Amino acid sequence: MGELMSQLSTQTSRLIRDEMRLAQKEFQESAKRAGIGAGLFSVAGLLAFFGAATLIAAAVAALSLVLEVWAAALIVAAALFVVAGIAALIGRKQAREVTPAAPKTVETVKADIQELKDARS
Repeated sequence: MGELMSQLSTQTSRLIRDEMRLAQKEFQESAKRAGIGAGLFSVAGLLAFFGAATLIAAAVAALSLVLEVWAAALIVAAALFVVAGIAALIGRKQAREVTPAAPKTVETVKADIQELKDARS
């Protein structure tokens, strides 16, 4: 009986360590996706800032070769805002792909608990 209790203790400890490793791995994967999404949102913000700076430049521009100054500046600003919108959409997609808290770990822990319950019966 003592040997069985020792084995139970050892196996339970190993099981808990394995579950913790799995949870850590899943959290790292989720954090990576969240970081990519946040980075792309930052890119969108930076490009939007440059778009605003271009709009300001349109107010003070003195010359233009092909178009009037205001028209040329508005075209550049519009292009920057389009790129910012694309980056924001990609960032949103990345952020939505972040999985909830360790789904594989939750599944395996539930299975482990069920096995323990079945073993006690």
